[in-house]
Amino acid sequence: MASYFVTGTDTEVGKTAVACALLHRAAQEGMRTAAVKPVAAGCDEQGQNEDALALMAAMTESMPYQQVNPVALAPAIAPHIAAQQAGRRLQASRLAGFCRGVMSGPADFVLIEGAGGWRVPLGPRETFADIARELQVGVILVVAMRLGCINHALLTAEAIRRDGLPLVGWVANSPGSTMSCYEENLTTLRESLGAPLLGEIPFLTPWDPKIAADRLKLPA
Repeated sequence: MASYFVTGTDTEVGKTAVACALLHRAAQEGMRTAAVKPVAAGCDEQGQNEDALALMAAMTESMPYQQVNPVALAPAIAPHIAAQQAGRRLQASRLAGFCRGVMSGPADFVLIEGAGGWRVPLGPRETFADIARELQVGVILVVAMRLGCINHALLTAEAIRRDGLPLVGWVANSPGSTMSCYEENLTTLRESLGAPLLGEIPFLTPWDPKIAADRLKLPA
């Protein structure tokens, strides 16, 4: 069984889209797949988050919504602020416990998706990085290919390694139109990140995770 934590260089970089594509890729290789989004901020009237629902649609295993997204916070704001407003406390060890429940199931390939970037707070003393540290899993970094991505990617990779976790791979995702000097930026990232490029996903309209899956490889 392989489990990975999916983080991004920022919010709105395509973490969920890439996670869904990786789930499809693993399924194409005959694996049973599952995913967890331990905390999601921004839910519909039913208390469900669209990213968590997308993960559920992409994975092969059938699980109740509450197992995929155990903490669902209504407002689409920073999770620790949404939790404060709801009178809830987010604790890395407890959230990691929810993830372990899925990791101990029948799936061969499990993704745990963070929120925002690596250092998004859970509270005054913990961040989403602490969930990954509790789980001791490899990290997949989603890099949004846009101006500023090199700095964001290198700082995130540095933080992941400083926290004692392996960066097992990264994905170059284009959440919008192709950036200026795309190839030059990609080359710089490939030479500087020190981790395998798992694939490039262009801007797809409409979005189709199965098409994106064909452009990816799984971590070794």
